[in-house]
Amino acid sequence: MLTGGACAATIRVLSSADLKPLLTFAQIIDQAERAYVWKSEGLTSTFPLVFHEFAPGTADMDIKSGHLKPAGIFGMKLVSFFEPNIQKGIAPLNASIMLYDDTNGLLRAVIEGAHLGGLRTGAAAALGAKHLARRSSEEFLVIGCGHQCTYQVAAMLTALPGIRRVSVCDPRTPSQAVKMAVDLPERLEADFGIDAQGVGFEAIDDLEAAVRRSDVITTITPAREPIVKDSWVSPGTHINCVGADMKGKQEVESALVARARVFTDDTTQCVDVGEIEVPLSEKAISIERIAGEIGDVIVGAVQGRRSENDITLFDTTGLAIQDLAAAKAALDAAEANDAGASIDFA
Repeated sequence: MLTGGACAATIRVLSSADLKPLLTFAQIIDQAERAYVWKSEGLTSTFPLVFHEFAPGTADMDIKSGHLKPAGIFGMKLVSFFEPNIQKGIAPLNASIMLYDDTNGLLRAVIEGAHLGGLRTGAAAALGAKHLARRSSEEFLVIGCGHQCTYQVAAMLTALPGIRRVSVCDPRTPSQAVKMAVDLPERLEADFGIDAQGVGFEAIDDLEAAVRRSDVITTITPAREPIVKDSWVSPGTHINCVGADMKGKQEVESALVARARVFTDDTTQCVDVGEIEVPLSEKAISIERIAGEIGDVIVGAVQGRRSENDITLFDTTGLAIQDLAAAKAALDAAEANDAGASIDFA
């Protein structure tokens, strides 16, 4: 059962400004890993995804919801993306998380979800690398320089402290990658308290060369045509596919998926809307080619990387249980520090 105010109808409201001093990436990675373990142990439920496009390709919303039995909570996250907001000077990505007590159904918290979702998404990919990439990995490539890029870099540097070079690429807007590479050290320090001394940052325009030399690659784009070719990827590489979250999206060639040892965060969801959706529909792979879920790797029920030459691929579509675990950690920290606003909601 959630702890909270004396009034049973008291809820806590947390903004992104409230959240930033309360949580570190190490905490969020720990919570995301715990959620994966609980899922593997059958202690969570994930409810059907709700998705709607207001304008195809430019304006949409989705609702992810679930139940974390060990944490005593259930809830949901609603995310909207309206690309025309960029020209209006309004944030294109907005999200909110609602937490409920599973012993009485009462609403206990409303939490700004874009920042927390950024943390959770970064943590998920970082855990894919932590459990599947080679331990000697030093070269990290992020493809896509939007809202999620800084979170991905911060999470990876936390989970894999051996990373020595970070390359960033934005296939649609190369100038954005240049700015990102310049800004990253300062943003990592200011937003996440990460001292990136000893790590080199660069914007790249030769994507093939960057892919060939990278140990770990994260794709976080809205691509509907593959941007990473199978022939570019060297043996031993680990790839996190993060951007594919609806039917028709695809960031890497189907032949690469067929060559890789493939893992998912939730196989049913990934089959429906993840990176593996298109290769499955093309019959480039069969469902039997999926090695397992990351939670099963973490608990030791499924073998992850088998050799230094394995190409491993983690298809993560994002799970409500991770958002809920992160939100519960935020709520606990807020209550301990009396952060945010408490509202009688009778």
